[in-house]
Amino acid sequence: MEQKAVVIGAGIGGLAAALALHRRGWQVAVHERAASLDPVGSGLGIAPNALRALDVLGVGDDVRKLAGLHGEAALRRPNGRRLATADQEAIARAYGDPVVAVHRAELVDALHRQLPPGTVRTDSPAALTDPGSARRPALVAAGDRETGADLVVAADGLRSATRTTLLPGHPGPRYSGFTTWRTVVPAPGRPVPAGETWGHGALTGVIPLTGDRVYLYAAALTPPGGSADDGDERAELLRRFDTWHAGLVALLESADPARVLRHDVWELADPLPALHHGRVALLGDAAHAMTPFQGQGACQAVEDAVVLAHALAGTDVTDALAAYTAARLARTTTVATRSRQVGRLVALRGPFPVALRDAFLATVGRLPERTAVRAAAALLDWRPPVG
Repeated sequence: MEQKAVVIGAGIGGLAAALALHRRGWQVAVHERAASLDPVGSGLGIAPNALRALDVLGVGDDVRKLAGLHGEAALRRPNGRRLATADQEAIARAYGDPVVAVHRAELVDALHRQLPPGTVRTDSPAALTDPGSARRPALVAAGDRETGADLVVAADGLRSATRTTLLPGHPGPRYSGFTTWRTVVPAPGRPVPAGETWGHGALTGVIPLTGDRVYLYAAALTPPGGSADDGDERAELLRRFDTWHAGLVALLESADPARVLRHDVWELADPLPALHHGRVALLGDAAHAMTPFQGQGACQAVEDAVVLAHALAGTDVTDALAAYTAARLARTTTVATRSRQVGRLVALRGPFPVALRDAFLATVGRLPERTAVRAAAALLDWRPPVG
């Protein structure tokens, strides 16, 4: 008999999980609170580890076709001086793919198009009412109906109501100290300064996308809950970064103020004791929300989806979910910790600490290509389970 899964949340993780389960023969229903699948967001980095997971889902090549590629990305000081350079061709030689960039909406669409019509139900908030057990199904309420499921995938994000239901004693998200800004601008008729620029407690990033677009992002240490005094976040970016190198400032000036997104960065700094309970799997930000400094949030969600579906193949659901936690908890905790550590380097302020950091980064940038590239192996060399 066909097994039934309910996925709560139709972000990248939820859609990836739905597709992974569908390809394993599950009947899947995805409930999304929002009225549409037009995601709030802009650019997104997809590393080789996530591209391998997307290959398992059958959309890896589609994503590669959507991806903006560039030969190298530099790490710079605010005056534009290079500290280090990352060669995407070297990463591709080591790991099979470079780190590529896509628009978040395009990745969501690539996943959604592979699902059977009617799988995703928008404007359909859903809530877990019973996590189930080995002997009874889980229950999910959506609208005025309660549905039984062999499996529930909670992909309901940073503020996951499902996580709170399952783990009421967990402290939940913690503010990282950083606020981020993101937008997409038209590509200028000249080369862009691809890569990141690190200053005192702040950074900016520039990533070319396809379609003559450029993804811009920035992060800075700020108290939570803030906003630009007049609501103009582009003006806020220019106020913070107008003394940085001219190529960056010109891109910021070209931004549409109405399309600059501002979000505080919250994370699950306290790892969960497990990524499952009963017949429920927590996935993506609901399981391990992390800071963006390794560009791995969405990548880890896609890994989750592939590992979860593999664990469920031909075995009892509750046993499979225990295997899912065993496979994912340590890795996602390590990735989140590494991202937090990078954030601490970005957070340095004051001439002496920043000078020491920059000297360290410049030294790393002079390492032989093989040494520098292989240092990322623990992150990028992940392989999907086989079978």
